[in-house]
Amino acid sequence: MSEKKSKDLIESIKNKGKSLEAEMSFFEHLDVLRKHLLRTLAVVTLFVILAFYFTDFLWHDIIMAPKNPDFWTYRMMCKLVDLFPSIGKEFCITKIDAKIINTEMAGQFTLQMNSCITAGLILGVPYLLFELWLFIKPALHETERRSASGFVFFASVLFFIGILFGYYIICPLSVNFLINFTVDDSIVNTFTISSYLSTVFTLTLGSGIIFQLPVIIYILSKLGIMTPKFMRTNRRYAIVLVLVIAAVITPTADPYTMMIVALPLYLLYELSIIISARIENNRKKNQLAVYKA
Repeated sequence: MSEKKSKDLIESIKNKGKSLEAEMSFFEHLDVLRKHLLRTLAVVTLFVILAFYFTDFLWHDIIMAPKNPDFWTYRMMCKLVDLFPSIGKEFCITKIDAKIINTEMAGQFTLQMNSCITAGLILGVPYLLFELWLFIKPALHETERRSASGFVFFASVLFFIGILFGYYIICPLSVNFLINFTVDDSIVNTFTISSYLSTVFTLTLGSGIIFQLPVIIYILSKLGIMTPKFMRTNRRYAIVLVLVIAAVITPTADPYTMMIVALPLYLLYELSIIISARIENNRKKNQLAVYKA
């Protein structure tokens, strides 16, 4: 009986040691994650300070630009009308009547803070992805590291392409429609600056996030959750979903505007199919090589 108790005691000590080791490993990972987050916070803070330094440029030339008729997108639309008159003169935007007001005592100061912080976060996305890669890299095998080595670059490029697409295409088209839309001529459109800023940031950042679709499909395909066969089979539903998203993002009955938004989103879906197919082909080749060996 005493021998059994001693064995139980030894086994209990071993299990306790394993649990303590696992607990220490968990807290070590938390400490590493904390260091990555602190470095990311420091870089984002530098970008926020930089945004404060260029506040006039940020507000006048970037944030408020989509409500001005001389914005790049509106000028290009007018040039398209000159080249292809069949599009219709209404496609050329030369006038945007909107009065934007501030209704809170500390409203403009708060808006300056929020806009600079948002600008700092957007500029800091590549470094955030880099720190995320450094955190998960030690847990990956050598082949997984090689296959995901371009994660930071491609995710950052897609994010900023999405930001530019949202800012130069989706945002001005939506802002123009919402500013000029009226239910009755007796109602004057007067918008708060917080509402305008929220619309610009939501459309722009939303586009940047949507453009991460190929990266998400890449990860899901690596995990075996998504397959090219599934995506090809459901292409028709994806087309309908893309058209719905385009219609929501650009609330206008103009088919040209909706197609301008829908086409890049559909191309992203097709690119995701190609990425998923390549991953599946590589997986089959590796399995075949193991089988032959």
